[in-house]
Amino acid sequence: MQEPERKLPLLTDEETKLLIARAQAGDTWARDYLVNCNLRLVRSMIGRFAHRQVEMEDLFQLGCLGLIRAIDRFDLNQDVRFSTYAVPLILGEIRRYLRDNGPVKVSRSLKELAARARREQENLSSSLGREVTIEELASALDVTAETLVLALEATSTPASLQSEIYQDDGNPIYLLDHLSDEQQPDEAWTNNITLQTLISELAPREQQIIKMRYFQGKTQTEVAQHLNVSQVQISRLEKRILQKLRTALGG
Repeated sequence: MQEPERKLPLLTDEETKLLIARAQAGDTWARDYLVNCNLRLVRSMIGRFAHRQVEMEDLFQLGCLGLIRAIDRFDLNQDVRFSTYAVPLILGEIRRYLRDNGPVKVSRSLKELAARARREQENLSSSLGREVTIEELASALDVTAETLVLALEATSTPASLQSEIYQDDGNPIYLLDHLSDEQQPDEAWTNNITLQTLISELAPREQQIIKMRYFQGKTQTEVAQHLNVSQVQISRLEKRILQKLRTALGG
């Protein structure tokens, strides 16, 4: 997949985009060089899965696959750093593998129910103008609340207490850093787990807005330009997402 790993210089944003343009035009040397220059990023991403009972080399290969896909799919017209774009694709490949090959096998019926539930949840939330309860969602799907909870929990990805949001300057910022330190330790840890889980269950576009606004420090105008929508739309979406998180957290 790539040359033997060796130390290579860090590329500037301009150098990276020039190489991506060459790689997307079919230059295999440029693609291989990009992969090797970003292996440290892959290593940093798989490190968070070290506690899993799985071969780290397998995760490394999956991370490299996500990195290659990021190179192939990166939009050079977007004003975003490549590493910021690549991280979700790298993690996505790894998490998909862990989900499909984990020690706990989830039946097809539970997977299908969970998928239906998430689609129905979004539809009901839009029509009701608020977050739906488990009982309401179970009724709409014609299943018991216990069965619905089992399906959602069985297909959710466990949240790590030390999950980090990667920053381009190399300094890791953890989700815990963004929680209020006025809470009691036990309460802060509990809320951290809950908030991480809730964010992971947001729609991809909603996750992107939250990450850009609160983890990357971008303004609503910058987010709007990146997503090619108006600032007013971002403002409304952000308020709706925050209200959804507040409701789920109990106010």
